[in-house]
Amino acid sequence: MKIAEIRQMSDSELQDNLDKLEEKLFDLRFALSMGKLETPSAFKSARRSIARIKTVVNERARAEVANV
Repeated sequence: MKIAEIRQMSDSELQDNLDKLEEKLFDLRFALSMGKLETPSAFKSARRSIARIKTVVNERARAEVANV
């Protein structure tokens, strides 16, 4: 997921995507521990997507505080 796509999402969409990605990351960690992880790059991309979403959420929160 690219940062431009993430910035166009609403807050509720961001939270939904964040929840889904965290669940996916949990499943990937479980598969890794069982030795059944087929694509290690999926683990990396999920972590990066989570970081991008959290970055946008924090940017929006800071912008709200600055405007108040």
